[in-house]
Amino acid sequence: MDSATTAALLTDFSLEMTGNDLPKLAEAHAGIPPGTRVNVTFLGNEDVHMRLSAARAVKRSGFVPVPHISARRLHSEFELEEFLAALAADCTGENVFVVGGDPAQPHGPYEDSLAVLRSGLPQKYGVRHVGVSGYPEGHPDIAAPVLWSAIETKARVLAEEGLSGTVITQFGFDVTPVLAWLEELRGRGVDLPVRVGVPGPAGVKRLLAYATRFGVSTSMSIARKYGFSITNLMGTAGPDRFVHALGAGHDPGRHGELKVHFYTFGGLAATSEWVAGFGRN
Repeated sequence: MDSATTAALLTDFSLEMTGNDLPKLAEAHAGIPPGTRVNVTFLGNEDVHMRLSAARAVKRSGFVPVPHISARRLHSEFELEEFLAALAADCTGENVFVVGGDPAQPHGPYEDSLAVLRSGLPQKYGVRHVGVSGYPEGHPDIAAPVLWSAIETKARVLAEEGLSGTVITQFGFDVTPVLAWLEELRGRGVDLPVRVGVPGPAGVKRLLAYATRFGVSTSMSIARKYGFSITNLMGTAGPDRFVHALGAGHDPGRHGELKVHFYTFGGLAATSEWVAGFGRN
């Protein structure tokens, strides 16, 4: 195992929070390195005030806010423009993450993240860097050829629009499909940096609930490999084995530039403490 490679994965890690996590951000503040990128979700139970307040709080805390834009949740072009204008006014909109979103049918004119990128509105309001989604284990509702076409097109559109980009993957418990997906991504000519999605330390029951929701594999063999048992849901699990395995398997020549993105599931403090402890091991 190359410990230097493993440690490098956690240099400049990123985190994810919801608009409800402001007290948890304050609690975790001291343990998060200054300048850390913190993604702020765009969920159906959050309003624009909550999202903007969260982005402002991230910036005030000395971190880099990365507000999410959920294409299919937008009801109109005006709603997108209003949100981007407010981010620009707060100086919190230079980095965004654009995703299709959960609704099966669009609430407005944007059917997917590409439609948002092609609208020209992010560029108009000062967006300079865009994160897009990657799915190493596939998507429960989108066929693999469609996913590959989408990520290839997004990489091309970002380049055409003069925007830098990053791919953030859905979280998983097994490194094997992640590395295989990365190799195919590079083989298809997509050279965007990738942040591999990793679950932060959390209760096993909660991890399994999120995995079920997002179509992430949790077979008995994968659960054991990751370090938890699906027959005992009372414990907690951290990503130690996953991160070690990712570092051991990472070949920059085949997989390109990698960092880690933590899905914290509300555990901002637990995740930042885990990173600090992992770095001392």
